[in-house]
Amino acid sequence: MSEENRLGDYLRARRELVTPADMGLPAHGIRRVPGLRREEVAMLAGISSDYYLRLEQGRDRNPSAQVLDALARVLRLDDTATAYLHQLAAPRPRARRRPSRRPSVPPATAQLLESIGLPAFVTDRTLDVIAVNPLASALVPSVRVGENRLRSFFLDPAERALHADWSRTAAQCVAVFRRRLGSDVDDPRVVRLVGELSLASAEFRKVWARHDVRPVVDKPIRMNHPQVGELSLTLSKLDVDGPDGLMLAAYHAAPGTGDAERLALLASLTTGSARRPADAPGARTAHGSPGTR
Repeated sequence: MSEENRLGDYLRARRELVTPADMGLPAHGIRRVPGLRREEVAMLAGISSDYYLRLEQGRDRNPSAQVLDALARVLRLDDTATAYLHQLAAPRPRARRRPSRRPSVPPATAQLLESIGLPAFVTDRTLDVIAVNPLASALVPSVRVGENRLRSFFLDPAERALHADWSRTAAQCVAVFRRRLGSDVDDPRVVRLVGELSLASAEFRKVWARHDVRPVVDKPIRMNHPQVGELSLTLSKLDVDGPDGLMLAAYHAAPGTGDAERLALLASLTTGSARRPADAPGARTAHGSPGTR
């Protein structure tokens, strides 16, 4: 995303995803652009073509809320994407000082990871894993402290093989990542991560270029696990209180199902292999030690 024209980049990307047929327009002749033409968006939104062109080119960055809502309707944005559009158009706050330290997991959250009895881990705002319990690493081996979930999804073949719906799951991960960042994408770590993945993965480039955004909601996950077989789970995410944008994620199965039984089997295998005579397993954190007991 261009640092100088985030609103225009977003409008252009979403315009290319809407077809004339979506809006009841005839599609006569050869079209040189995917999706709607600029003048078609302007006409449907009730604004001038010149004004819309200025918005896309970044020459006008202060559209009214009414104009943004009209554009959201034409571009077929849902509530989350509409809120994101308004966020991109809002005046940017003064650049905040970024902490030089890595965020730390609150003691209560580390204790929860250890005692929850479910595969669970904590990520920061760039989706770096900063704490994980043994069951989460047994379920998804790439979920390790220091690994990045986006990097694993797009660059780790084992991660791809694990997910039965890899394309959908990876796209959702990118959309949630973009939504959590909002307009604050100039964090050097974000810039480096997006640049690395854009160079290394054509699939990431394609998904990132769509500018999809999704809220953080429970989502179904289907896996082909090498030890316990097929699993249909739900991945739930909760914000962790504090200034660092941490998120706790946990996989769980519907009670009384075969998936719950297979997840329990994995837990028993993990406990048996991880326990040592003088050391019970605990959640690992970015500091390399078990969480607070």
